[in-house]
Amino acid sequence: MNANAPTVASADDILQAAIRLRREISGDLHEHVVEAIYADAARIADRAMTRPGEKSRPTFDRRLDRVLTSRVWGFPIMIAMFALMFWITIAGANVPSGWLANLLVDQLWPMLRTGANGLGFPWWLTGFLVDGVYLATAWVISVMLPPMAIFFPMFTLLEDFGYLPRVAFNLDRLFKKSGAHGKQAMTTMMGFGCNAAGVVATRIIDSPRERLIAIVTNNFALCNGRWPTQILVASLFLGSLVPAHLAGLVSAGAVVSVALLGVFFTFLVAWALSRTVLKGEVSSFSLELPPYRPPQLWQTLYTSLIDRTMIVLWRAVVFAAPAGAVIWLSANLKIGDLSVAQHLVHLLDPMGIFIGLNGVILLAYVVAIPANEIVVPTILMLTVLMTGSAEVGHGAGVMFELDSDASTKSLLEAGGWTVLTAVNLMLFSLLHNPCSTTIYTIYKETGSARWTALATLLPIGLGFLVTFLVTFVWRLF
Repeated sequence: MNANAPTVASADDILQAAIRLRREISGDLHEHVVEAIYADAARIADRAMTRPGEKSRPTFDRRLDRVLTSRVWGFPIMIAMFALMFWITIAGANVPSGWLANLLVDQLWPMLRTGANGLGFPWWLTGFLVDGVYLATAWVISVMLPPMAIFFPMFTLLEDFGYLPRVAFNLDRLFKKSGAHGKQAMTTMMGFGCNAAGVVATRIIDSPRERLIAIVTNNFALCNGRWPTQILVASLFLGSLVPAHLAGLVSAGAVVSVALLGVFFTFLVAWALSRTVLKGEVSSFSLELPPYRPPQLWQTLYTSLIDRTMIVLWRAVVFAAPAGAVIWLSANLKIGDLSVAQHLVHLLDPMGIFIGLNGVILLAYVVAIPANEIVVPTILMLTVLMTGSAEVGHGAGVMFELDSDASTKSLLEAGGWTVLTAVNLMLFSLLHNPCSTTIYTIYKETGSARWTALATLLPIGLGFLVTFLVTFVWRLF
């Protein structure tokens, strides 16, 4: 054997060496971990505490919170932020809504009518399927999809950034005074995009009693389906009362006033419920203000477009299709010389006039319950049906909108509309039963027909009461 050859270590020697190495590494690793923990703790303490003789060193989060949660600036910034969101939603949705309406209504609808006639469909089947089921669905998609696709991503971005917990912090005191939960501020804000989504958002409230309050009152948040009605009516009848350069300001002020009135009714009804059928102690909760962080764009788009927009839109479409069928049938099925819709309008007219509206408006809100987006087209169709304006629209049971505001106003005035009708319609649009999508969502979330009925009937009861009072005072003076 060569004396210079390396010795071969035994298995025991190798094992002992490995154990010694592991101990050394473990010891070093343990020391590094402990040092890192202490270093992080020191950095946190350095940011959070001010030592004697030192000046405070406010962080970015603290400086921003001093403004956003300030008693002076918190509410104005919050109102301005959501007003900007609503303006972007309304203004930004006009173009894509126009594109969709042009595609689905102006182009595809006549093609479907031509195709159905070419296939030899009887007139009633073409009307039922194309003018009823399809057209109602097309209106809902074209009017409802763009605002939701704009509003929900912006709302989710504010949520991811960390601003919405600050909104809840600002409104917590008001909601507590009304007997509701501070987190209802966030669900109410979500309701301004869609009441069905706002009802689902109440899951963040742990107290069953306070969650029910949030669910019942969410309908008072003016959802995007009701904004077009508010804006159109305010522009046609209220903006026209002042000089042209002030018309936009007056119209916008009227719409914002209605939205703020909805917030007032949220607090009022929450206060009443918390002292009657939902009596109980206001729960306390620790509201954590998370650090501000840059939103994750792709996750935000997925959450807002898939989890919120498309699910809510699908539910609305499911209910809109049969509503279109009912609207067409009511306008085309006749009893004697009049259609079912005309009989119903005559039946509802005394009640409608009593509260400053008319039978056309009440019937439109009954048959258009699946979606607020088809209320105006339904009102126009029924007005043509009642006035006999054959040169306007596309026939009985066919919903439509006019390109000219002047033509729309002339048609409505031919149907007996006045400024009082416009004011009461804006109020009734705020205070009426939820759409069928929201009603279905309420039932799914509560599992109770009783609470679903309360959430449905309470707003419409207030709507009748408020419009009656406005009509009484209006006619008195």
